[in-house]
Amino acid sequence: MEEKRIALFASGSGTNAENIIKYFSENEKIKVDSLWANKSDAYALVRAENNNVETFVFNRDLFYNTNEIVETLRNRKVNVIVLAGFLWLIPENLIENFTIINIHPALLPKYGGKGMYGMNVHKAVIENKESHSGITIHFVNQNYDEGKIIFQAKCEVLPNDTPEMVAEKVHKLEYQHFPAVIETVVNDIS
Repeated sequence: MEEKRIALFASGSGTNAENIIKYFSENEKIKVDSLWANKSDAYALVRAENNNVETFVFNRDLFYNTNEIVETLRNRKVNVIVLAGFLWLIPENLIENFTIINIHPALLPKYGGKGMYGMNVHKAVIENKESHSGITIHFVNQNYDEGKIIFQAKCEVLPNDTPEMVAEKVHKLEYQHFPAVIETVVNDIS
């Protein structure tokens, strides 16, 4: 059976990307093929290179106005794109050609949409005195955080929690669940 290939897209430090790379490093059926970043200084690129994963950097014009990324991913036989802290809206040409999975640091549909990422989400959760937060892993469509939900996991938000404390709880859920959910989705693709 031919191995399935994942391309990771990241914009930032790449802790989730590195966790996913390490998770699949011994897997004989699924391989992290490459990591793609929209910022040349994204630390995710360093993490990927340190784990022998090929990296690509692209700009807004290449991403939104050409088919170059689609063609490169096809040539590399990528099956699934995983957004691991990637902040741009995904263009139609990628959505039409690939299964794309994202992770969001809240329980969607709450606290999703443009501008709702990282600490912005955790601050909103605290400000609204939520009793729980968590992660949502979902398929990507044309709108931020509106794709079909695959998996959610919750954590408690205590009255004295700071946004940083909520972020730490949410990160633990991301590391614990994201790679395994990716594996299930990839294995379900024919």
